[in-house]
Amino acid sequence: MEDKKLFREIEDHIEMVAMRSTPLGISLWEALIKTHPADCAEFFDTIARGSAQRLFASFPHGMQLKVFVELSDTMKVFTLSFMTDLEKTDALHALPIDELTDLFDVFSDEELKLYLNLLHKQVRQKVLSLMEFEPDSAGGIMDIEVLSLMTDFTVERSIALLQRLCPSKDIYQQIYVTNKSHLLEGHINLEDLVLHKPHERISSFMHQNELVVRATDDQEEVAKKMVHYELVTVPVVDDNNIFLGVIPSETLIDVIVQEASEDVQKMAALPPMKYPYFQMSFTRLFYQRSSVLVALLVAESFSGAMLREYDVYINGLLMSFIPMLTSAGGNAGSQASAIAIQGLASGEFHFENVMRLLKRELLLTGSISVALGIISFFRVYWVGGNIIKSCIVSGTVSIIIFIASLSGTLTPFVLRRFHIDPAFFAGPFLATIMDILGMVIFCLLAKALFVG
Repeated sequence: MEDKKLFREIEDHIEMVAMRSTPLGISLWEALIKTHPADCAEFFDTIARGSAQRLFASFPHGMQLKVFVELSDTMKVFTLSFMTDLEKTDALHALPIDELTDLFDVFSDEELKLYLNLLHKQVRQKVLSLMEFEPDSAGGIMDIEVLSLMTDFTVERSIALLQRLCPSKDIYQQIYVTNKSHLLEGHINLEDLVLHKPHERISSFMHQNELVVRATDDQEEVAKKMVHYELVTVPVVDDNNIFLGVIPSETLIDVIVQEASEDVQKMAALPPMKYPYFQMSFTRLFYQRSSVLVALLVAESFSGAMLREYDVYINGLLMSFIPMLTSAGGNAGSQASAIAIQGLASGEFHFENVMRLLKRELLLTGSISVALGIISFFRVYWVGGNIIKSCIVSGTVSIIIFIASLSGTLTPFVLRRFHIDPAFFAGPFLATIMDILGMVIFCLLAKALFVG
């Protein structure tokens, strides 16, 4: 709360804070540079670009680097645009290699060449090698600034190497071991170096890796496996088993959050948003949201055409129960698809146990559809006192709930088989399909049982 109050006051006096031209401006500026760099970066995303530039330029060099690391990719690109070459070099070197690679994906070709030339040759080569992989692959998210040991190293030599490189390398709980050809052999734990004698060779107590992933593996699949095996790190290799890097637990969390956000957007019939909401243009947001809604609106119009065609059979009392019928199918389908999609995402459901799931769902959805059909029969009969009309509504409810539930359960598996994200089937798409199908069943059943 204190930070929010501070940021509101700074925004009201942005010029005097950037210029430090008054005692109030100096006081607010000193308070600003004491805040966490991540909070500063978030604040910069909410103010005008010109104001952000003036504030950033007023920061000490060390604070600039800390804030730069926390900025979003689009703000990093903007910040680099007004830096000197020396400041750009320092800023780029402050980023971890994987974040630097992600940032380069945002640059234009001209900008990419410019900033690559500012990096040291060794770092540039690492970036270029990492950019060969897809951003959503294991190779695209791995940490290549990681220390590995060799099988013929002794405990004494390994400890000396760790002590020497510790300031510039990330040391994880598990240290991966390679041979002279840099092929992955296994791993040791940090405590192994304490528990074994100085002259013992690593190969004598090395552990086999529980999980090894290829650089081309999808990040979502890698994250599922890491969670399943409860691993804090996992090694990444190429097709020849050459050790390339490590995916740590921090990256695992980022992947899980990213994939969950994308699934929520897909379930709302939205393409995944690559940038934060306020960094996307109004035109882009308008196109992304309206294009799908237009398609669903046109599709729903077929329900109206069906109702006009069968108006003679469903006028009067039956017409008043249409909202109940359309919502029943959409609700049942969404409920079943949510369970199936979550089970596929967690690994509980897979193609090997789909028949077991289907048998259970057949019994469950059959029971639910019969129960709701009976309830809807008495509801219509209580309102209108007509057995035929009650049968039309209750029959439609039972059929649509049964079909919607089975469709919601099985369609995610079909989509997964064709490498399509099942989340796309949930939400508005499923509800629209069930609305149309419900109207078709309702009209046909009303015609079949119509008695004049």
